[in-house]
Amino acid sequence: MTTAPAHPADSRPCGDDRPGRLPAGPDLRRRLRRAAAHHGPVLATYGVLKLAGFAVFLYLLDSAGDFREKHPRFGGGAHPWDVLGSWDGWWYQQVALHGYDPALEPLPGATGLITLEGNSAAFFPLYPALMRLVSECTGLGPYGAGMTVSVLASFVAALGVHAVTARLAGRRAGLIAVGLWAVWPGSGAEWAVYSESLYVALASWACHAVMTRRWLTAGVLTFTAGLSRPTAVALAAALAVAALLALYRRRDGVVRPLAAVAIAPLGLAGYLGWVGHRMGDWNGYSKLQDGAWAHKFDYGRHTLDVLSSVPVGHFDYLFAMAFPDVIGVGVVLLVPVLTVLLLQLRPPAVLVVYTVVSFAMVMGTQQYFANVSRYLLPLFPLFVPVAAGLRRLTLPSLAALLGVAALASGSYAGYILFELGVP
Repeated sequence: MTTAPAHPADSRPCGDDRPGRLPAGPDLRRRLRRAAAHHGPVLATYGVLKLAGFAVFLYLLDSAGDFREKHPRFGGGAHPWDVLGSWDGWWYQQVALHGYDPALEPLPGATGLITLEGNSAAFFPLYPALMRLVSECTGLGPYGAGMTVSVLASFVAALGVHAVTARLAGRRAGLIAVGLWAVWPGSGAEWAVYSESLYVALASWACHAVMTRRWLTAGVLTFTAGLSRPTAVALAAALAVAALLALYRRRDGVVRPLAAVAIAPLGLAGYLGWVGHRMGDWNGYSKLQDGAWAHKFDYGRHTLDVLSSVPVGHFDYLFAMAFPDVIGVGVVLLVPVLTVLLLQLRPPAVLVVYTVVSFAMVMGTQQYFANVSRYLLPLFPLFVPVAAGLRRLTLPSLAALLGVAALASGSYAGYILFELGVP
Protein backbone atom coordinates (compact mmCIF):
# COMPACT_ATOMS: atom_id res chain seq x y z
CA MET A 1 0.00 0.00 0.00
CA THR A 2 1.33 3.46 -0.89
CA THR A 3 1.25 6.42 1.45
CA ALA A 4 0.72 10.02 0.51
CA PRO A 5 3.13 12.73 1.68
CA ALA A 6 2.38 13.87 5.19
CA HIS A 7 1.67 17.40 3.96
CA PRO A 8 2.05 19.19 0.62
CA ALA A 9 4.36 21.68 2.26
CA ASP A 10 6.89 18.91 2.80
CA SER A 11 7.94 19.16 -0.84
CA ARG A 12 8.32 22.95 -0.87
CA PRO A 13 11.72 24.62 -0.70
CA CYS A 14 12.78 25.43 2.83
CA GLY A 15 12.08 29.06 3.80
CA ASP A 16 9.32 29.67 1.25
CA ASP A 17 5.64 28.94 1.82
CA ARG A 18 4.81 29.20 -1.88
CA PRO A 19 5.54 26.24 -4.15
CA GLY A 20 7.80 26.76 -7.15
CA ARG A 21 9.74 29.73 -5.72
CA LEU A 22 13.38 29.78 -4.72
CA PRO A 23 14.35 31.02 -1.26
CA ALA A 24 14.33 34.78 -0.98
CA GLY A 25 17.95 34.98 0.17
CA PRO A 26 19.63 33.34 -2.85
CA ASP A 27 17.26 35.13 -5.24
CA LEU A 28 18.13 38.50 -3.73
CA ARG A 29 21.85 37.77 -3.82
CA ARG A 30 21.60 36.74 -7.47
CA ARG A 31 19.81 39.97 -8.34
CA LEU A 32 22.40 42.01 -6.48
CA ARG A 33 25.21 40.24 -8.34
CA ARG A 34 23.51 40.93 -11.67
CA ALA A 35 23.01 44.58 -10.74
CA ALA A 36 26.64 44.89 -9.65
CA ALA A 37 27.86 43.31 -12.88
CA HIS A 38 25.64 45.58 -14.98
CA HIS A 39 25.98 48.89 -13.13
CA GLY A 40 29.32 48.46 -11.37
CA PRO A 41 31.53 49.35 -14.37
CA VAL A 42 29.42 52.44 -15.02
CA LEU A 43 29.67 53.71 -11.46
CA ALA A 44 33.36 52.84 -11.22
CA THR A 45 34.23 54.57 -14.50
CA TYR A 46 32.47 57.75 -13.48
CA GLY A 47 33.71 57.69 -9.89
CA VAL A 48 37.39 57.15 -10.71
CA LEU A 49 37.51 59.83 -13.41
CA LYS A 50 35.55 62.31 -11.33
CA LEU A 51 37.70 61.75 -8.25
CA ALA A 52 40.86 62.34 -10.30
CA GLY A 53 39.63 65.71 -11.56
CA PHE A 54 38.23 66.66 -8.16
CA ALA A 55 41.57 65.98 -6.48
CA VAL A 56 43.37 68.23 -8.99
CA PHE A 57 40.74 70.93 -8.46
CA LEU A 58 41.25 70.91 -4.68
CA TYR A 59 45.04 70.92 -5.12
CA LEU A 60 44.85 73.98 -7.36
CA LEU A 61 42.59 75.77 -4.87
CA ASP A 62 44.96 75.04 -2.01
CA SER A 63 48.00 76.07 -4.08
CA ALA A 64 46.43 79.41 -5.01
CA GLY A 65 45.65 80.06 -1.35
CA ASP A 66 43.42 83.08 -2.00
CA PHE A 67 40.16 81.35 -1.09
CA ARG A 68 40.48 82.65 2.48
CA GLU A 69 40.49 86.28 1.36
CA LYS A 70 37.41 86.04 -0.81
CA HIS A 71 33.95 87.06 0.37
CA PRO A 72 32.41 84.00 2.09
CA ARG A 73 29.17 84.43 0.23
CA PHE A 74 30.75 84.34 -3.19
CA GLY A 75 33.45 81.74 -2.69
CA GLY A 76 35.66 82.31 0.30
CA GLY A 77 35.79 80.49 3.58
CA ALA A 78 38.05 78.53 5.88
CA HIS A 79 38.53 75.61 3.46
CA PRO A 80 39.22 75.40 -0.28
CA TRP A 81 36.09 73.32 -0.90
CA ASP A 82 33.82 76.06 0.48
CA VAL A 83 33.88 77.58 -3.00
CA LEU A 84 31.64 74.71 -4.13
CA GLY A 85 28.80 76.25 -2.12
CA SER A 86 29.28 79.77 -3.48
CA TRP A 87 27.28 81.89 -5.91
CA ASP A 88 24.18 79.87 -6.86
CA GLY A 89 25.11 77.41 -4.13
CA TRP A 90 24.70 80.14 -1.53
CA TRP A 91 21.18 80.84 -2.77
CA TYR A 92 20.22 77.17 -2.73
CA GLN A 93 21.39 76.94 0.86
CA GLN A 94 19.28 79.96 1.83
CA VAL A 95 16.20 78.40 0.22
CA ALA A 96 16.86 75.10 2.00
CA LEU A 97 17.14 76.94 5.32
CA HIS A 98 14.52 79.65 5.03
CA GLY A 99 12.26 78.97 2.05
CA TYR A 100 11.16 81.62 -0.43
CA ASP A 101 10.17 85.26 -0.21
CA PRO A 102 9.13 86.22 -3.75
CA ALA A 103 9.64 89.97 -3.67
CA LEU A 104 12.51 91.85 -5.28
CA GLU A 105 15.10 92.61 -2.62
CA PRO A 106 18.53 94.28 -2.75
CA LEU A 107 21.48 91.93 -2.89
CA PRO A 108 23.86 93.10 -0.11
CA GLY A 109 27.46 93.61 -1.09
CA ALA A 110 27.00 93.05 -4.81
CA THR A 111 29.33 94.81 -7.19
CA GLY A 112 29.60 94.71 -10.95
CA LEU A 113 28.69 96.36 -14.20
CA ILE A 114 25.03 96.68 -13.28
CA THR A 115 23.04 97.32 -10.15
CA LEU A 116 22.04 93.89 -8.90
CA GLU A 117 18.87 92.89 -7.18
CA GLY A 118 18.34 89.33 -6.10
CA ASN A 119 15.64 87.00 -4.94
CA SER A 120 15.66 83.36 -3.93
CA ALA A 121 12.55 82.53 -5.99
CA ALA A 122 14.73 82.61 -9.11
CA PHE A 123 16.05 79.21 -7.95
CA PHE A 124 13.76 76.25 -8.57
CA PRO A 125 12.52 74.26 -5.55
CA LEU A 126 13.34 70.57 -6.12
CA TYR A 127 17.05 70.72 -5.33
CA PRO A 128 16.76 72.79 -2.12
CA ALA A 129 13.82 70.64 -1.03
CA LEU A 130 16.01 67.53 -1.33
CA MET A 131 18.76 69.37 0.53
CA ARG A 132 16.33 70.10 3.34
CA LEU A 133 15.19 66.47 3.44
CA VAL A 134 18.75 65.11 3.56
CA SER A 135 19.69 67.66 6.22
CA GLU A 136 16.78 66.67 8.46
CA CYS A 137 17.43 62.94 8.00
CA THR A 138 21.21 63.06 8.49
CA GLY A 139 21.90 66.13 10.61
CA LEU A 140 24.16 67.57 7.89
CA GLY A 141 24.19 71.32 7.34
CA PRO A 142 22.93 72.82 4.08
CA TYR A 143 26.36 72.64 2.46
CA GLY A 144 26.90 68.98 3.31
CA ALA A 145 23.33 68.10 2.35
CA GLY A 146 23.67 69.88 -0.99
CA MET A 147 26.92 68.09 -1.79
CA THR A 148 25.34 64.76 -0.85
CA VAL A 149 22.38 65.33 -3.18
CA SER A 150 24.63 66.46 -6.03
CA VAL A 151 27.12 63.60 -5.77
CA LEU A 152 24.42 60.93 -5.54
CA ALA A 153 22.47 62.53 -8.40
CA SER A 154 25.64 62.64 -10.54
CA PHE A 155 25.94 58.85 -10.30
CA VAL A 156 22.25 58.44 -11.20
CA ALA A 157 22.89 60.75 -14.15
CA ALA A 158 25.89 58.62 -15.17
CA LEU A 159 23.64 55.56 -15.22
CA GLY A 160 21.11 57.47 -17.35
CA VAL A 161 23.74 58.68 -19.81
CA HIS A 162 24.99 55.10 -20.11
CA ALA A 163 21.49 53.70 -20.64
CA VAL A 164 20.70 56.16 -23.44
CA THR A 165 24.06 55.75 -25.19
CA ALA A 166 24.18 51.97 -24.85
CA ARG A 167 20.78 51.71 -26.48
CA LEU A 168 22.08 53.58 -29.53
CA ALA A 169 25.72 52.51 -29.77
CA GLY A 170 26.35 49.61 -27.38
CA ARG A 171 27.62 49.19 -23.83
CA ARG A 172 31.23 50.08 -24.63
CA ALA A 173 30.13 53.41 -26.09
CA GLY A 174 27.90 53.85 -23.04
CA LEU A 175 30.89 53.56 -20.71
CA ILE A 176 32.83 56.08 -22.80
CA ALA A 177 29.88 58.49 -22.67
CA VAL A 178 29.91 58.18 -18.88
CA GLY A 179 33.59 59.11 -18.95
CA LEU A 180 32.79 62.15 -21.07
CA TRP A 181 30.09 63.18 -18.58
CA ALA A 182 32.80 63.14 -15.88
CA VAL A 183 35.30 65.33 -17.77
CA TRP A 184 33.16 67.58 -19.98
CA PRO A 185 33.62 71.37 -19.73
CA GLY A 186 31.30 72.53 -16.99
CA SER A 187 31.49 69.18 -15.19
CA GLY A 188 32.90 70.95 -12.14
CA ALA A 189 29.29 71.79 -11.24
CA GLU A 190 28.44 68.08 -10.92
CA TRP A 191 30.01 67.86 -7.46
CA ALA A 192 28.97 71.25 -6.10
CA VAL A 193 25.91 72.79 -4.45
CA TYR A 194 24.32 73.19 -7.89
CA SER A 195 21.32 71.54 -9.54
CA GLU A 196 22.96 70.34 -12.79
CA SER A 197 23.51 66.74 -11.68
CA LEU A 198 19.94 66.41 -10.46
CA TYR A 199 18.53 67.84 -13.67
CA VAL A 200 20.65 65.62 -15.94
CA ALA A 201 19.67 62.57 -13.90
CA LEU A 202 15.99 63.34 -14.48
CA ALA A 203 16.43 64.38 -18.13
CA SER A 204 18.51 61.37 -19.16
CA TRP A 205 16.12 58.87 -17.60
CA ALA A 206 13.12 60.73 -19.04
CA CYS A 207 14.63 60.44 -22.51
CA HIS A 208 15.38 56.78 -21.91
CA ALA A 209 11.77 56.23 -20.82
CA VAL A 210 10.56 57.77 -24.08
CA MET A 211 12.99 55.62 -26.07
CA THR A 212 11.63 52.50 -24.35
CA ARG A 213 8.01 53.73 -24.76
CA ARG A 214 7.28 54.04 -21.04
CA TRP A 215 5.21 57.15 -21.51
CA LEU A 216 3.85 57.69 -18.03
CA THR A 217 7.31 57.30 -16.50
CA ALA A 218 8.65 59.84 -19.00
CA GLY A 219 5.84 62.26 -18.15
CA VAL A 220 6.43 62.02 -14.40
CA LEU A 221 10.20 62.44 -14.77
CA THR A 222 9.72 65.48 -17.02
CA PHE A 223 7.21 66.92 -14.55
CA THR A 224 9.83 66.51 -11.80
CA ALA A 225 12.60 68.00 -13.95
CA GLY A 226 10.37 71.07 -14.37
CA LEU A 227 10.74 71.66 -10.64
CA SER A 228 14.52 71.68 -11.05
CA ARG A 229 15.44 74.06 -13.88
CA PRO A 230 13.60 76.33 -16.34
CA THR A 231 15.31 74.64 -19.29
CA ALA A 232 13.01 71.68 -18.64
CA VAL A 233 10.81 73.31 -21.28
CA ALA A 234 13.16 71.68 -23.81
CA LEU A 235 12.56 68.28 -22.25
CA ALA A 236 8.78 68.80 -22.29
CA ALA A 237 8.94 69.86 -25.94
CA ALA A 238 11.01 66.79 -26.83
CA LEU A 239 8.53 64.49 -25.12
CA ALA A 240 5.62 66.17 -26.92
CA VAL A 241 7.22 65.72 -30.34
CA ALA A 242 8.02 62.07 -29.60
CA ALA A 243 4.44 61.49 -28.42
CA LEU A 244 2.99 63.06 -31.55
CA LEU A 245 5.18 60.83 -33.70
CA ALA A 246 4.01 57.79 -31.73
CA LEU A 247 0.39 58.82 -32.29
CA TYR A 248 1.04 59.30 -35.99
CA ARG A 249 2.61 55.85 -36.24
CA ARG A 250 -0.11 54.31 -34.05
CA ARG A 251 2.46 52.52 -31.94
CA ASP A 252 1.31 52.91 -28.32
CA GLY A 253 -2.33 53.81 -28.45
CA VAL A 254 -3.60 57.25 -27.55
CA VAL A 255 -4.08 57.49 -23.80
CA ARG A 256 -0.54 56.97 -22.50
CA PRO A 257 1.31 59.33 -24.91
CA LEU A 258 -1.30 62.07 -24.41
CA ALA A 259 -1.26 61.61 -20.64
CA ALA A 260 2.52 62.01 -20.67
CA VAL A 261 2.25 65.20 -22.74
CA ALA A 262 -0.34 66.57 -20.31
CA ILE A 263 1.69 65.74 -17.20
CA ALA A 264 5.13 66.80 -18.44
CA PRO A 265 4.90 70.64 -18.29
CA LEU A 266 2.92 70.90 -15.06
CA GLY A 267 5.92 71.08 -12.73
CA LEU A 268 7.51 73.98 -14.60
CA ALA A 269 4.21 75.79 -15.24
CA GLY A 270 3.10 75.26 -11.66
CA TYR A 271 6.22 76.80 -10.14
CA LEU A 272 6.30 79.75 -12.52
CA GLY A 273 2.61 80.33 -11.83
CA TRP A 274 3.20 80.20 -8.07
CA VAL A 275 6.01 82.77 -8.28
CA GLY A 276 3.85 85.05 -10.44
CA HIS A 277 0.94 84.72 -8.05
CA ARG A 278 3.06 85.52 -4.99
CA MET A 279 4.58 88.54 -6.72
CA GLY A 280 1.30 89.76 -8.20
CA ASP A 281 2.88 89.66 -11.66
CA TRP A 282 2.46 86.66 -13.98
CA ASN A 283 5.79 87.56 -15.60
CA GLY A 284 7.41 87.71 -12.19
CA TYR A 285 9.99 84.98 -12.70
CA SER A 286 11.42 86.64 -15.82
CA LYS A 287 11.58 89.96 -13.99
CA LEU A 288 13.48 88.33 -11.13
CA GLN A 289 16.04 86.89 -13.52
CA ASP A 290 16.42 90.16 -15.40
CA GLY A 291 16.48 92.40 -12.34
CA ALA A 292 18.85 90.23 -10.32
CA TRP A 293 21.36 88.94 -12.84
CA ALA A 294 20.46 90.61 -16.16
CA HIS A 295 19.39 87.20 -17.52
CA LYS A 296 16.84 87.72 -20.26
CA PHE A 297 15.95 86.27 -23.63
CA ASP A 298 17.53 88.59 -26.20
CA TYR A 299 17.37 86.33 -29.28
CA GLY A 300 21.13 85.75 -29.19
CA ARG A 301 22.40 89.33 -29.32
CA HIS A 302 24.69 88.91 -26.30
CA THR A 303 25.97 85.54 -27.52
CA LEU A 304 26.80 87.04 -30.92
CA ASP A 305 28.61 89.90 -29.17
CA VAL A 306 30.77 87.44 -27.26
CA LEU A 307 31.44 85.19 -30.25
CA SER A 308 32.56 88.16 -32.33
CA SER A 309 34.70 89.66 -29.55
CA VAL A 310 36.63 86.81 -27.92
CA PRO A 311 38.32 85.49 -31.11
CA VAL A 312 39.87 88.92 -31.71
CA GLY A 313 40.94 89.36 -28.10
CA HIS A 314 38.30 91.89 -27.03
CA PHE A 315 36.69 91.49 -23.62
CA ASP A 316 34.63 94.66 -23.35
CA TYR A 317 31.15 93.10 -23.43
CA LEU A 318 28.80 92.56 -20.47
CA PHE A 319 30.11 90.16 -17.78
CA ALA A 320 33.41 89.55 -19.61
CA MET A 321 35.71 86.97 -17.96
CA ALA A 322 38.66 86.00 -20.13
CA PHE A 323 39.54 82.40 -19.24
CA PRO A 324 36.03 81.00 -18.81
CA ASP A 325 34.79 82.85 -21.88
CA VAL A 326 37.50 81.37 -24.10
CA ILE A 327 36.50 77.88 -22.93
CA GLY A 328 32.84 78.79 -23.42
CA VAL A 329 33.42 79.90 -27.01
CA GLY A 330 35.14 76.61 -27.75
CA VAL A 331 32.22 74.64 -26.30
CA VAL A 332 29.63 76.70 -28.18
CA LEU A 333 31.41 76.19 -31.50
CA LEU A 334 31.74 72.47 -30.79
CA VAL A 335 28.01 71.91 -30.17
CA PRO A 336 26.82 72.36 -33.82
CA VAL A 337 29.55 69.98 -35.02
CA LEU A 338 28.53 67.32 -32.51
CA THR A 339 24.86 67.88 -33.34
CA VAL A 340 25.52 67.10 -37.01
CA LEU A 341 27.41 63.95 -35.98
CA LEU A 342 24.53 62.99 -33.71
CA LEU A 343 22.06 63.34 -36.58
CA GLN A 344 24.18 60.98 -38.67
CA LEU A 345 23.33 58.23 -36.17
CA ARG A 346 19.59 58.76 -36.80
CA PRO A 347 18.75 59.02 -33.10
CA PRO A 348 15.20 59.10 -31.71
CA ALA A 349 13.42 62.42 -32.11
CA VAL A 350 13.33 62.97 -28.35
CA LEU A 351 17.13 63.32 -28.24
CA VAL A 352 17.29 65.63 -31.25
CA VAL A 353 14.56 67.99 -30.05
CA TYR A 354 15.89 68.05 -26.50
CA THR A 355 19.42 68.91 -27.70
CA VAL A 356 18.45 71.54 -30.27
CA VAL A 357 15.89 73.34 -28.09
CA SER A 358 18.21 73.31 -25.05
CA PHE A 359 21.05 74.78 -27.12
CA ALA A 360 18.77 77.43 -28.64
CA MET A 361 17.52 78.49 -25.21
CA VAL A 362 21.06 78.96 -23.88
CA MET A 363 22.28 80.79 -26.97
CA GLY A 364 19.24 83.06 -27.06
CA THR A 365 19.66 84.26 -23.48
CA GLN A 366 21.74 87.15 -22.17
CA GLN A 367 23.68 85.83 -19.18
CA TYR A 368 27.16 85.35 -17.75
CA PHE A 369 28.88 83.78 -20.72
CA ALA A 370 31.46 82.37 -18.31
CA ASN A 371 28.73 79.94 -17.25
CA VAL A 372 27.90 78.68 -20.74
CA SER A 373 29.90 75.45 -20.40
CA ARG A 374 27.80 74.69 -17.29
CA TYR A 375 24.54 75.64 -19.01
CA LEU A 376 25.39 73.30 -21.89
CA LEU A 377 26.37 70.41 -19.62
CA PRO A 378 22.83 68.90 -19.81
CA LEU A 379 23.27 68.30 -23.56
CA PHE A 380 24.27 64.69 -22.84
CA PRO A 381 23.06 63.36 -26.25
CA LEU A 382 26.14 65.05 -27.74
CA PHE A 383 28.26 62.47 -25.92
CA VAL A 384 26.78 59.72 -28.11
CA PRO A 385 28.61 60.40 -31.42
CA VAL A 386 31.90 61.03 -29.62
CA ALA A 387 31.53 57.82 -27.65
CA ALA A 388 30.56 55.89 -30.80
CA GLY A 389 33.71 57.11 -32.52
CA LEU A 390 36.01 56.39 -29.58
CA ARG A 391 34.75 52.85 -28.96
CA ARG A 392 37.17 51.56 -31.60
CA LEU A 393 40.15 52.50 -29.42
CA THR A 394 41.83 49.89 -27.25
CA LEU A 395 41.25 49.91 -23.51
CA PRO A 396 44.73 51.34 -22.69
CA SER A 397 44.21 54.13 -25.23
CA LEU A 398 40.79 54.97 -23.80
CA ALA A 399 42.15 54.93 -20.25
CA ALA A 400 44.98 57.28 -21.22
CA LEU A 401 42.69 59.64 -23.13
CA LEU A 402 39.98 59.92 -20.48
CA GLY A 403 42.51 59.86 -17.63
CA VAL A 404 44.41 62.85 -18.98
CA ALA A 405 41.11 64.66 -19.64
CA ALA A 406 40.00 63.91 -16.07
CA LEU A 407 43.17 65.39 -14.58
CA ALA A 408 42.91 68.43 -16.85
CA SER A 409 39.24 68.89 -15.93
CA GLY A 410 40.37 69.89 -12.45
CA SER A 411 41.54 73.08 -14.10
CA TYR A 412 39.24 73.86 -17.04
CA ALA A 413 36.03 72.47 -15.51
CA GLY A 414 36.82 73.22 -11.88
CA TYR A 415 39.33 75.90 -10.98
CA ILE A 416 38.74 78.18 -13.97
CA LEU A 417 34.98 77.92 -13.56
CA PHE A 418 34.76 78.45 -9.80
CA GLU A 419 37.79 80.65 -9.09
CA LEU A 420 38.44 82.64 -12.24
CA GLY A 421 34.84 82.98 -13.36
CA VAL A 422 31.32 82.77 -11.99
CA PRO A 423 30.12 79.16 -11.75
